[in-house]
Amino acid sequence: MPCPGPGKGDDRMLATDIGIQGSDLLTLHDLSAQTILDLLHLSAQLEHVQDAPLRGRTIGLLFRKPSTRTRVSFEVAALELGARSIYMTESQTQLSRGETVADTAKVLSRYLQALVVRTGSHEELEEFAAAASVPVVNALTDRFHPCQVLADLKTVLDAKGTLAGVEVAWVGDGNNMLQEWIVAAAKLGIHLRAACPAGYDPDPRVLALDGVSDHPPTLLRSPAEAVRGADVVITDTWISMGQEDSDRKRAAFQGFTVDEELMAKADPGAIFLHCLPAHRGEEVTDAVLDGPQSLVFDEAANRLHVQKALLLAILGE
Repeated sequence: MPCPGPGKGDDRMLATDIGIQGSDLLTLHDLSAQTILDLLHLSAQLEHVQDAPLRGRTIGLLFRKPSTRTRVSFEVAALELGARSIYMTESQTQLSRGETVADTAKVLSRYLQALVVRTGSHEELEEFAAAASVPVVNALTDRFHPCQVLADLKTVLDAKGTLAGVEVAWVGDGNNMLQEWIVAAAKLGIHLRAACPAGYDPDPRVLALDGVSDHPPTLLRSPAEAVRGADVVITDTWISMGQEDSDRKRAAFQGFTVDEELMAKADPGAIFLHCLPAHRGEEVTDAVLDGPQSLVFDEAANRLHVQKALLLAILGE
Protein backbone atom coordinates (compact mmCIF):
# COMPACT_ATOMS: atom_id res chain seq x y z
CA MET A 1 0.00 0.00 0.00
CA PRO A 2 1.19 3.56 -0.58
CA CYS A 3 2.76 5.30 2.39
CA PRO A 4 1.36 8.83 2.70
CA GLY A 5 3.19 11.34 4.82
CA PRO A 6 1.79 12.33 8.19
CA GLY A 7 -1.61 13.94 7.88
CA LYS A 8 -2.24 12.64 4.37
CA GLY A 9 -5.10 10.23 3.93
CA ASP A 10 -7.35 8.87 6.64
CA ASP A 11 -6.59 5.15 6.32
CA ARG A 12 -5.54 3.64 9.62
CA MET A 13 -3.15 0.75 10.03
CA LEU A 14 -3.18 -1.89 12.72
CA ALA A 15 0.20 -3.00 14.07
CA THR A 16 -0.83 -6.61 13.47
CA ASP A 17 -1.24 -5.83 9.76
CA ILE A 18 2.51 -5.32 9.44
CA GLY A 19 3.22 -9.01 10.05
CA ILE A 20 6.42 -8.91 12.10
CA GLN A 21 4.96 -10.00 15.44
CA GLY A 22 7.62 -11.77 17.50
CA SER A 23 10.35 -10.99 14.98
CA ASP A 24 13.88 -9.71 15.55
CA LEU A 25 15.14 -6.56 13.85
CA LEU A 26 18.90 -6.80 13.34
CA THR A 27 19.01 -4.79 10.11
CA LEU A 28 16.51 -3.41 7.61
CA HIS A 29 17.67 -6.21 5.34
CA ASP A 30 15.42 -8.40 7.54
CA LEU A 31 12.34 -6.46 6.35
CA SER A 32 10.56 -6.19 3.03
CA ALA A 33 10.15 -2.81 1.36
CA GLN A 34 6.43 -2.94 2.15
CA THR A 35 7.09 -3.64 5.82
CA ILE A 36 9.41 -0.63 6.03
CA LEU A 37 6.75 1.58 4.42
CA ASP A 38 4.08 0.19 6.74
CA LEU A 39 6.23 0.94 9.79
CA LEU A 40 6.69 4.52 8.58
CA HIS A 41 2.95 4.83 8.04
CA LEU A 42 2.23 3.49 11.51
CA SER A 43 4.82 5.80 13.05
CA ALA A 44 2.94 8.80 11.66
CA GLN A 45 -0.25 7.55 13.32
CA LEU A 46 1.56 7.14 16.64
CA GLU A 47 3.01 10.64 16.89
CA HIS A 48 0.21 11.52 19.32
CA VAL A 49 -0.75 8.12 20.76
CA GLN A 50 -3.61 8.38 23.26
CA ASP A 51 -3.87 4.89 24.70
CA ALA A 52 -1.53 2.31 26.24
CA PRO A 53 -1.62 -0.80 24.03
CA LEU A 54 1.49 -2.34 25.63
CA ARG A 55 0.36 -1.99 29.24
CA GLY A 56 1.88 -4.77 31.33
CA ARG A 57 4.82 -5.41 28.97
CA THR A 58 8.46 -4.95 30.00
CA ILE A 59 11.22 -4.11 27.52
CA GLY A 60 14.90 -4.51 28.36
CA LEU A 61 17.53 -2.07 27.09
CA LEU A 62 20.98 -3.68 27.30
CA PHE A 63 23.63 -1.16 26.24
CA ARG A 64 27.34 -1.93 26.09
CA LYS A 65 27.96 1.56 24.62
CA PRO A 66 26.85 5.05 25.72
CA SER A 67 23.70 6.55 24.25
CA THR A 68 21.53 9.65 24.42
CA ARG A 69 18.95 9.53 21.61
CA THR A 70 18.59 5.75 21.33
CA ARG A 71 18.25 5.14 25.05
CA VAL A 72 15.89 8.02 25.83
CA SER A 73 13.72 7.54 22.74
CA PHE A 74 13.24 3.84 23.51
CA GLU A 75 12.44 4.56 27.16
CA VAL A 76 9.90 7.24 26.21
CA ALA A 77 8.47 5.06 23.43
CA ALA A 78 7.84 2.26 25.92
CA LEU A 79 6.32 4.71 28.42
CA GLU A 80 3.98 6.28 25.87
CA LEU A 81 2.80 2.82 24.82
CA GLY A 82 2.10 1.88 28.44
CA ALA A 83 5.07 -0.49 28.82
CA ARG A 84 7.92 -0.46 31.32
CA SER A 85 11.59 -0.39 30.37
CA ILE A 86 14.67 -1.56 32.25
CA TYR A 87 18.01 -0.01 31.28
CA MET A 88 21.15 -2.11 31.84
CA THR A 89 24.79 -1.36 31.12
CA GLU A 90 27.42 -4.05 30.76
CA SER A 91 28.84 -3.19 34.20
CA GLN A 92 25.40 -3.67 35.76
CA THR A 93 25.10 -7.24 34.50
CA GLN A 94 27.05 -10.45 34.86
CA LEU A 95 28.38 -9.95 31.33
CA SER A 96 31.05 -7.86 33.04
CA ARG A 97 32.12 -10.97 34.98
CA GLY A 98 32.22 -13.34 32.05
CA GLU A 99 28.69 -14.71 31.77
CA THR A 100 28.12 -15.74 28.19
CA VAL A 101 25.92 -13.81 25.81
CA ALA A 102 23.76 -16.89 25.28
CA ASP A 103 23.16 -17.43 29.00
CA THR A 104 22.35 -13.75 29.51
CA ALA A 105 19.91 -13.78 26.61
CA LYS A 106 18.16 -16.91 27.85
CA VAL A 107 17.74 -15.50 31.36
CA LEU A 108 16.51 -12.09 30.23
CA SER A 109 14.00 -13.79 27.95
CA ARG A 110 12.31 -15.20 31.08
CA TYR A 111 11.66 -11.68 32.41
CA LEU A 112 11.10 -9.49 29.35
CA GLN A 113 8.87 -9.30 26.29
CA ALA A 114 11.56 -7.72 24.07
CA LEU A 115 15.27 -6.97 24.31
CA VAL A 116 16.91 -3.91 22.73
CA VAL A 117 20.69 -4.33 22.45
CA ARG A 118 23.46 -1.83 21.70
CA THR A 119 26.83 -3.51 21.31
CA GLY A 120 30.00 -3.38 19.25
CA SER A 121 30.09 -6.59 17.28
CA HIS A 122 27.19 -7.41 14.98
CA GLU A 123 28.07 -11.07 15.42
CA GLU A 124 27.44 -10.69 19.15
CA LEU A 125 24.00 -9.23 18.42
CA GLU A 126 23.27 -12.26 16.24
CA GLU A 127 24.31 -14.44 19.17
CA PHE A 128 21.84 -12.61 21.43
CA ALA A 129 19.08 -13.13 18.87
CA ALA A 130 19.87 -16.82 18.38
CA ALA A 131 19.70 -17.53 22.13
CA ALA A 132 16.81 -15.26 23.12
CA SER A 133 13.21 -16.47 23.00
CA VAL A 134 11.87 -12.89 22.76
CA PRO A 135 12.34 -10.37 19.92
CA VAL A 136 15.76 -8.71 19.80
CA VAL A 137 16.15 -5.20 18.32
CA ASN A 138 19.44 -3.73 17.13
CA ALA A 139 20.10 -0.42 18.91
CA LEU A 140 23.46 -0.10 17.05
CA THR A 141 26.30 -2.41 16.11
CA ASP A 142 29.49 -1.90 14.17
CA ARG A 143 27.70 -2.98 10.97
CA PHE A 144 24.10 -1.67 11.09
CA HIS A 145 21.85 0.90 12.79
CA PRO A 146 18.28 0.14 11.62
CA CYS A 147 16.31 2.24 14.13
CA GLN A 148 18.23 5.39 13.19
CA VAL A 149 17.76 4.84 9.46
CA LEU A 150 14.02 4.26 9.98
CA ALA A 151 13.95 7.71 11.59
CA ASP A 152 15.97 9.13 8.69
CA LEU A 153 13.53 7.63 6.20
CA LYS A 154 10.57 9.13 8.05
CA THR A 155 12.28 12.52 8.00
CA VAL A 156 12.85 12.31 4.25
CA LEU A 157 9.28 11.12 3.67
CA ASP A 158 7.86 13.95 5.76
CA ALA A 159 9.94 16.51 3.86
CA LYS A 160 9.68 15.15 0.32
CA GLY A 161 6.37 13.25 0.35
CA THR A 162 7.97 10.16 -1.21
CA LEU A 163 11.01 7.93 -0.99
CA ALA A 164 11.10 6.30 -4.42
CA GLY A 165 13.49 8.09 -6.75
CA VAL A 166 14.85 10.46 -4.10
CA GLU A 167 18.51 11.38 -4.66
CA VAL A 168 20.53 10.89 -1.47
CA ALA A 169 24.18 11.86 -1.04
CA TRP A 170 26.32 10.47 1.74
CA VAL A 171 29.59 12.24 2.60
CA GLY A 172 32.05 10.60 4.97
CA ASP A 173 32.85 7.24 6.49
CA GLY A 174 31.62 3.92 5.11
CA ASN A 175 30.29 3.07 8.56
CA ASN A 176 27.24 1.34 10.06
CA MET A 177 24.96 4.26 9.13
CA LEU A 178 25.97 4.25 5.48
CA GLN A 179 25.68 0.47 5.38
CA GLU A 180 22.12 0.58 6.72
CA TRP A 181 21.31 3.33 4.22
CA ILE A 182 22.70 1.13 1.42
CA VAL A 183 20.27 -1.63 2.41
CA ALA A 184 17.31 0.77 2.68
CA ALA A 185 18.06 2.50 -0.62
CA ALA A 186 18.23 -0.80 -2.50
CA LYS A 187 14.87 -1.90 -1.06
CA LEU A 188 13.00 1.40 -1.56
CA GLY A 189 14.22 2.64 -4.93
CA ILE A 190 16.32 5.47 -3.49
CA HIS A 191 19.28 6.66 -5.57
CA LEU A 192 22.27 6.69 -3.20
CA ARG A 193 25.65 8.22 -3.98
CA ALA A 194 28.35 7.86 -1.32
CA ALA A 195 31.64 9.77 -1.21
CA CYS A 196 34.15 8.06 1.09
CA PRO A 197 37.93 8.54 1.31
CA ALA A 198 40.08 5.74 -0.05
CA GLY A 199 40.33 2.99 2.52
CA TYR A 200 37.01 3.89 4.20
CA ASP A 201 34.49 2.30 1.85
CA PRO A 202 31.52 0.28 3.16
CA ASP A 203 31.97 -3.38 4.06
CA PRO A 204 32.04 -5.59 0.92
CA ARG A 205 29.80 -8.08 2.77
CA VAL A 206 27.04 -5.45 2.83
CA LEU A 207 27.49 -4.64 -0.85
CA ALA A 208 27.16 -8.37 -1.62
CA LEU A 209 23.84 -8.84 0.21
CA ASP A 210 20.87 -10.13 -1.78
CA GLY A 211 19.07 -7.17 -3.27
CA VAL A 212 21.92 -4.76 -2.60
CA SER A 213 24.18 -6.33 -5.22
CA ASP A 214 21.42 -5.79 -7.80
CA HIS A 215 20.88 -2.13 -6.79
CA PRO A 216 24.24 -0.95 -5.45
CA PRO A 217 25.06 2.60 -4.41
CA THR A 218 27.33 4.75 -6.53
CA LEU A 219 30.65 4.90 -4.67
CA LEU A 220 32.73 8.02 -5.26
CA ARG A 221 35.78 9.81 -3.90
CA SER A 222 34.51 13.35 -4.57
CA PRO A 223 32.02 14.90 -2.09
CA ALA A 224 31.11 17.52 -4.70
CA GLU A 225 30.24 14.84 -7.26
CA ALA A 226 28.13 12.95 -4.71
CA VAL A 227 26.21 16.02 -3.57
CA ARG A 228 25.56 17.60 -6.96
CA GLY A 229 21.77 17.86 -7.45
CA ALA A 230 20.97 15.73 -4.38
CA ASP A 231 17.64 15.99 -2.56
CA VAL A 232 19.16 14.83 0.75
CA VAL A 233 22.70 15.26 2.07
CA ILE A 234 23.82 13.09 5.01
CA THR A 235 26.98 12.79 7.03
CA ASP A 236 28.10 11.27 10.33
CA THR A 237 31.04 11.55 12.67
CA TRP A 238 34.38 10.51 11.25
CA ILE A 239 35.51 8.86 14.47
CA SER A 240 33.10 6.29 15.90
CA MET A 241 32.99 5.16 19.53
CA GLY A 242 36.07 3.16 20.47
CA GLN A 243 38.00 3.77 17.25
CA GLU A 244 41.75 4.28 17.42
CA ASP A 245 44.17 6.12 15.09
CA SER A 246 41.85 9.13 15.12
CA ASP A 247 44.56 11.57 13.96
CA ARG A 248 45.32 9.45 10.89
CA LYS A 249 41.61 9.16 10.12
CA ARG A 250 41.01 12.89 10.43
CA ALA A 251 43.85 13.48 7.98
CA ALA A 252 42.26 11.08 5.47
CA PHE A 253 38.92 12.92 5.74
CA GLN A 254 40.20 16.39 4.94
CA GLY A 255 37.94 17.86 2.25
CA PHE A 256 34.93 15.83 3.41
CA THR A 257 33.40 18.49 5.69
CA VAL A 258 29.82 19.39 4.75
CA ASP A 259 29.89 23.18 4.62
CA GLU A 260 27.78 25.85 2.92
CA GLU A 261 29.83 25.63 -0.26
CA LEU A 262 29.23 21.88 -0.54
CA MET A 263 25.51 22.18 0.32
CA ALA A 264 25.14 24.78 -2.44
CA LYS A 265 25.91 22.04 -4.97
CA ALA A 266 22.81 20.08 -3.89
CA ASP A 267 19.30 20.78 -5.11
CA PRO A 268 18.06 24.17 -3.77
CA GLY A 269 15.36 22.34 -1.82
CA ALA A 270 17.78 19.77 -0.36
CA ILE A 271 17.65 18.82 3.31
CA PHE A 272 20.59 17.96 5.56
CA LEU A 273 20.61 15.02 7.99
CA HIS A 274 23.03 13.86 10.71
CA CYS A 275 22.22 11.17 13.26
CA LEU A 276 24.07 13.08 16.02
CA PRO A 277 26.09 13.60 18.09
CA ALA A 278 27.99 15.91 15.75
CA HIS A 279 31.59 17.02 15.97
CA ARG A 280 30.91 20.60 14.94
CA GLY A 281 33.56 22.00 12.65
CA GLU A 282 34.78 18.54 11.72
CA GLU A 283 32.33 16.57 9.55
CA VAL A 284 29.85 19.49 9.40
CA THR A 285 30.00 23.22 10.03
CA ASP A 286 27.76 25.12 12.42
CA ALA A 287 26.32 27.04 9.48
CA VAL A 288 24.96 23.85 7.91
CA LEU A 289 23.99 22.03 11.11
CA ASP A 290 22.03 25.02 12.39
CA GLY A 291 20.98 26.28 8.97
CA PRO A 292 17.57 26.35 7.27
CA GLN A 293 18.15 23.12 5.34
CA SER A 294 19.00 21.11 8.45
CA LEU A 295 16.37 18.75 9.82
CA VAL A 296 18.64 17.04 12.34
CA PHE A 297 16.42 17.74 15.34
CA ASP A 298 13.26 16.60 13.52
CA GLU A 299 15.30 13.52 12.61
CA ALA A 300 16.13 12.97 16.28
CA ALA A 301 12.48 13.43 17.26
CA ASN A 302 11.46 10.82 14.72
CA ARG A 303 13.46 8.20 16.63
CA LEU A 304 10.62 8.19 19.17
CA HIS A 305 7.87 7.74 16.60
CA VAL A 306 9.47 4.95 14.56
CA GLN A 307 10.44 3.06 17.71
CA LYS A 308 6.88 3.22 18.99
CA ALA A 309 5.76 1.71 15.68
CA LEU A 310 8.46 -0.95 15.82
CA LEU A 311 7.73 -1.99 19.42
CA LEU A 312 4.01 -2.12 18.74
CA ALA A 313 4.47 -4.17 15.59
CA ILE A 314 6.89 -6.74 17.02
CA LEU A 315 4.85 -7.20 20.20
CA GLY A 316 1.78 -7.91 18.12
CA GLU A 317 -0.80 -5.42 19.40
